[in-house]
Parts: sequence; structure tokens; C-alpha cells
Amino acid sequence: MSKNRLGVLQFCHGYDGPFLDCARQYAALFEGTAYRVTTVFLTGKKDAKVVEGCASDEVIFLEYSSAAVRGLKLGAIRELRRIAREREFAFCIAHRSKPTYIACLATDLPVIGVHHAFGDFERLGRKLFARAFRQRLHLLAVSNAVREDIQQCLPDWPEDGLHTLYNRIDLQAVQGDQLGRDEARFTLGLPADSWVVANVGRLHPDKDQATLLRGFARALPHLPANAVLLVIGAGRLEKTLRDLAVELGIDGKVVFSGPVPNARRLFKAFDLFALTSDHEPFGMVLLEAMAAGVPLVCSDCGGGAEVVRGIGRLFPFKDEQALADCLNEAARMDSTEIREQQKLMTNRLMADFSDAAARSRFWSLPNINQFK
Repeated sequence: MSKNRLGVLQFCHGYDGPFLDCARQYAALFEGTAYRVTTVFLTGKKDAKVVEGCASDEVIFLEYSSAAVRGLKLGAIRELRRIAREREFAFCIAHRSKPTYIACLATDLPVIGVHHAFGDFERLGRKLFARAFRQRLHLLAVSNAVREDIQQCLPDWPEDGLHTLYNRIDLQAVQGDQLGRDEARFTLGLPADSWVVANVGRLHPDKDQATLLRGFARALPHLPANAVLLVIGAGRLEKTLRDLAVELGIDGKVVFSGPVPNARRLFKAFDLFALTSDHEPFGMVLLEAMAAGVPLVCSDCGGGAEVVRGIGRLFPFKDEQALADCLNEAARMDSTEIREQQKLMTNRLMADFSDAAARSRFWSLPNINQFK
């Protein structure tokens, strides 16, 4: 491969939710190198804040609607082919399945497909597609759990073509954006003296907030008298969960805040962060809680367990009594124990979930190092 091809094409489905920061994370891999990153968004209108947020040398918005990229996606293939022909790219990083599909068909570049979810290769068509392009398709998973899911679907995939590269945060930027404890509690409408267990995420069966409510109810007699469970997010289970809180007799202790814009700024309001998901591919909220110095409780499954193991408390999925025990243990921590846990979290963030750690890991991967 010619050494003068120093462009990197980053192709993203869109910039909603965590995916703008995903674009930033991958652009940061090339900080201090000779590479120039062009990030292309398949969907989403032009937005100056997105341009600023994805930390790329060039940003292009194709502005397709989600409906327009169903089926064969011929228009998107033509546009990406034109972009690739007009620039010198060494390789492409494509996030999620559709951009990977389009990038493989539109270009002759090596494509690094980044997979952020379970089940991406369950369909027969996707398995056949991956095998057809296996000579120039390299796969990255955001956690070992996602990587193992891909391995089960593609058992004959070459070992040096599938690796884990954890999601990460810009720790300094995240911490610099966080409000102090009192201000964050005021913003959320929480009493200044409350002991707050928090959960942030969609109100969806995959997140299993029902077990969180039941575990909190079991733990409540042994928690501080001012204990509050804060649930931030929206979704189709809101009424069901509200009804469950009433049924458990804890509705006076549970706050359903609905969605909160840029909620990570408010994480210092929490005394404990609890994630009860059964199918979490990674769990960026855990990193954001760690950045705020908030102790963690997490179900022992999926990618979330990989983040929390060794620095927080894990409980078996759906085991509400084990969750209650974790909540009670966390409530009994003294200030010294909390500070020690905060040190562990900071060290883990720097070692495994920082831009610098990801950069070192990325360039040491087989089949990736060849792009240097």
C-alpha cells in the first residue's frame, strides 16, 4: 500500500445518542499521526455542533433519511464511491452493519467494521456478506461479550481479523463538563441530603429496571432513611414501571425524571450507580459514572460486567436479593472505602478506557499495524 495514502475514511450511520462520541473516539486514534480523517454521516442533517464534536479534519453529511437507506442503498453507494475517488484513503472505518455493507460495495479499501451491538451477524445474508469480503474486512467489537457473539455467528472467521477495542471517554473533557454535587442535585430537583441510587437508560426490557425496583424495595429497610432511587430515561415501559413502584410500596422513594439532556453532566449528584441490563454491549454510562467518582453496581453479564469487574459490585442477572445485598453493602461504605474505589476507577479509566489506551491497543492489533 502506498505510503502517500494517508487519508482515513470514517463512515457512520448517524450521530444520534452515543454515536457522535464514537466518531470522536475513532478520530482520536489518529491524533499526532500523519493521517487525515474524513468522517461521513449517512443520516442526519448538517450540524455545526456535530462537526465540532467528531474531531475530524473533514465532515460530510449525506443527509439520507432512515427510510431512504433501506433496501439496496444504491444512492449511498454511489455517493461514497465518489467521495473515495476524490480523495486518497488508506482504509475505511465503518460503524455498524449498514455503513460496513456500503463501504465494502462502494470502495476497494480495507474496511474495519466496528460492531456496537449483539446479533449483527445472526442473519444469513450478513454472514454471507462478511464471508464474501473477508479478505479486506476486519472486525472490531466494543467488548469481549460482543466479540464472542460474533465468533458464535462466524465460527470460521480468522482470529487475526476479529478483536476487541473498548469504547472510551475523554476523561478530562467529561470531568470538566460535570456539575458539582449540590448544583447537579438542584438541577435534578433532588434533596441535598438524600442518598441517591441512580439508573440512566431507556425504559426497555433489555435494561431490566423492574429488577432494580424490586431490589431497591428489598434493600430499603437497611438503606439510609433518606434513600431515593432516581430513574433517568424514557421508553415504552414507563407506565409499567411506575405501576410496579406503587405495587411495591416504594413510589414515594422513586423518582422517574424522564429524559434529561446531557445527563452525564449531573452524575456527581449520585451516591451509587446501578446498571441492571441483561444484554448491554458495553455501557458508556458506566464510564461516565466512573469519571464522576460514583461507586458502581452492575449485573454480571454482557459488556457492562467487563467494565465493573474488580472495581465495583456485580450481581447475577435478575437476582433481586443479590442486588439488594449489593445496595446495602454500598450504603455501608465509609469515606475511606469510597476514596479507594474512586482511585481504582480512575486507574481503570486511564488504563483501559482512555483515548491513549485505545490508540496503543489499536495500532498493536494484527492486520491494523500494516496501515502505519
